[in-house]
Amino acid sequence: MWLYLAALVGLCYLLRWYRERQVVSNLRDKYVFITGCDSGFGNQLARQLDLRGLRVLAACLTEKGAKQLRDQTSDRLETVILDVTKTESIAAATQWVKERTGDRGLWGLVNNAGIGVPAAPNEWLTKDDFLKILNVNLIGLIEVTLSLLPLIRKTRGRIVNVSSPAGRLSVLGGGYCISKFGVEAFSDSLRRELCPFGVRVAIIVPGNFKTSICPDNVQDLLKGLWSQASPEVKKSYGDKYFEGYCQYYNKLTSLGQKDLSLVTNCMEHALTAVHPRIRYSACWDAVCFTLPLSYLPTSVADFILSLFANAVRPADAV
Repeated sequence: MWLYLAALVGLCYLLRWYRERQVVSNLRDKYVFITGCDSGFGNQLARQLDLRGLRVLAACLTEKGAKQLRDQTSDRLETVILDVTKTESIAAATQWVKERTGDRGLWGLVNNAGIGVPAAPNEWLTKDDFLKILNVNLIGLIEVTLSLLPLIRKTRGRIVNVSSPAGRLSVLGGGYCISKFGVEAFSDSLRRELCPFGVRVAIIVPGNFKTSICPDNVQDLLKGLWSQASPEVKKSYGDKYFEGYCQYYNKLTSLGQKDLSLVTNCMEHALTAVHPRIRYSACWDAVCFTLPLSYLPTSVADFILSLFANAVRPADAV
């Protein structure tokens, strides 16, 4: 019996492998729009797809980032300046895309732009701190998608949204986890709505990687958040807790992987495969830790997470 079961599992994996190796035809004629191409995943994906022969439309936040990307790629790649938090910038970029794609439409949209800070215990933050992340990671992603959706529907193309393990399990305060939960929900509803039109929506779950989403001056940012907290909050947590939190956060970010191709290969597959996956988990911490933990009873998950949290307890902890 076990032999038959093993053979069935092996056959299923073989079929999956065969299906996922099939590639979309005429890739050199297909346009892909990528946000957040100044650095990190977006920058590497733009260069990767350019080498593959696709017509890459790369959106960068700064002219400096756009110029550096153009210098590293072929003449086929084009750049545009885009701030996903500004409606007028999104409208201008959408018009720019329409002018370049013409009647061919847009094959792929990769919503990669995102930020990770400010992140800290919720009581240390203000409403604006939450909105800063939500406007980029979630509201901007939604507005870009809705603006370009008619062009993607025309080609029965692909939408690739970058989520996070923090979109399944909230591990720190601030707007980041909230935004990624929102990306998951938006992607799920969008996938089901667009399925009848032949549009495929994929979710990329990178895990912990070293990118500019966590800037080098994160220590200074944490000090700024701590300084804006009320005297009552500072007294409740204490200076030792703040110092311990800084050490915990620095350790968390220092463990990030450097090989960004683990993520960009997933993005490329979602754009070029005939049968893309719905969800791509690109790192061991997403597959082996966060995902299983999210299915456990909440009390059990809380206990396990407490073992990895800041070792210093708040001053007024009971």
